Amino acid sequence: MEFHVSRAARDRFLFDQTLFTTDGNVVFANFQAARQFAALINDYRQKRNDNKPITAGQINALGMIDEIFHLVLHKYYEDNGQIIRHALFTELETKIGKQRLDQALSHFVDLFPPSLVYQKKLSQEKYLKGQTNGVSNTERELEELLMLWLTNANPATAPFAELFDENELANKTAYLQIIDGIAIFFKHQPHFGPEHQDLVTMLRMPAIMVPQSLGGQLEYIRTHWGQLLGDKLLKLLGSLDLIKEETRPVFEGPGTTQVPDYANGAIGAFGDHAEIERFSPDSDWMPNVVMMAKNTFVWLNQLSRQYNRQIDRLDLIPDETLDELANWGFTGLWLIGLWERSDASRRIKQMCGNPDAVSSAYSLSRYRIAERLGGEPAYYNLSQRCSQRGIRLASDMVPNHMGIDSDWVYDHPEWFIQREHSPFPAYTFNGADLSNNPQISINLEDHYYSRSDAAVVFKRYDHRTGQTAYLYHGNDGTSMPWNDTAQLNYLNPEVREAVIQTILEVARKFPIIRFDAAMTL
Repeated sequence: MEFHVSRAARDRFLFDQTLFTTDGNVVFANFQAARQFAALINDYRQKRNDNKPITAGQINALGMIDEIFHLVLHKYYEDNGQIIRHALFTELETKIGKQRLDQALSHFVDLFPPSLVYQKKLSQEKYLKGQTNGVSNTERELEELLMLWLTNANPATAPFAELFDENELANKTAYLQIIDGIAIFFKHQPHFGPEHQDLVTMLRMPAIMVPQSLGGQLEYIRTHWGQLLGDKLLKLLGSLDLIKEETRPVFEGPGTTQVPDYANGAIGAFGDHAEIERFSPDSDWMPNVVMMAKNTFVWLNQLSRQYNRQIDRLDLIPDETLDELANWGFTGLWLIGLWERSDASRRIKQMCGNPDAVSSAYSLSRYRIAERLGGEPAYYNLSQRCSQRGIRLASDMVPNHMGIDSDWVYDHPEWFIQREHSPFPAYTFNGADLSNNPQISINLEDHYYSRSDAAVVFKRYDHRTGQTAYLYHGNDGTSMPWNDTAQLNYLNPEVREAVIQTILEVARKFPIIRFDAAMTL
């Protein structure tokens, strides 16, 4: 995706020169390039207390529109012949004068230089006397002059005006007369497009119909010019998706709590249909479960104080306590935090100022009963004793994420939502290595430690292959990311199968499962 950027803007913002094509237009090969471009502008503005940030989505849309305009020009000449391109230049030479036309094009190339001219590897004069892909550079720059005018005439581009300021060109050359000449010329040439308009009018229509929104202009192009776009349609849809992602509403909380009424199959407060249970054949007990929830480590600590002895494993939970639960009528015992937890989760919390913190019960290394709780033998002992008293054990299962230092992150990084580049160029990953695996480094985003950003990805570096990946933190779509977790990619069939098998393993131990973030399934 391409559009003009002036020499002054290139000097001011120090853009990466690899973004620019030979004719000097900026090209965004992907969203990451647009993010880097926007980050440089925002960083410059922030240092000057200019609180008018721009987004990668808007910059990307700007480039997408210009790229489509170039495509329309190409198809116009393809359908109607290259002779029209030559005739345009000849007519302008006649009406405006060769000297004034040459002077305007020379000044344009100076203000908006092709890469070789900007790098001082080629003079303006030599460039304008040359050709690119069989087309005279003077004729090419005449078309780029039109593109510059179209961009400046678009009200939605105002926030980016410093990138392609046309004022000097308009004040010192015949630029505006040339634009008028181009518009008049195409009035008398074959019309084009789905609405059979002259070329300049057609190119103006998106900005005329949706003057204040680049996203709206892309939507107009999609709706009206779809048949012209070919494989560019997919890129256009991607640009629209990026804008939607950047402008989606921020979750402000669920509001007032409403308690659903499930009595007699009544319609609940949250829904427009009755709550319909789907019990398995074990319906003799499922509807009648009365469950006690216990945070396992907290409960063991409480029991240690109650019985005045160390109770730190599942098999040490006294029979008297289980008898008490059964006598109270409890038929289910939900133990929160049974699985092996992430070491990184604990370290993150401690580095953020809580030296006594333990790992989150929902940032897991693997689905094994924690060794601190006595492991599998201690679980089995407790399960048997509970079963003798008519108490079924319940456990959590987290379907959408694992800990950032989990076995799956180490062994199957491809199972997680990720990208090759950080989604935000301002992110840095220079903090402590949170990995227990010497072959893999795990780094949290630095702004999380300084409490200046929630951070959405962490960095995984493989010392064996030199490969860097940025994995997204877990999120159920309702709040900020959980920075000690990594989000599984359910578009990957291997992930779906791995989670299915894990659910079955959990179900073999626990007849009752509580799914965390179940909506992600």
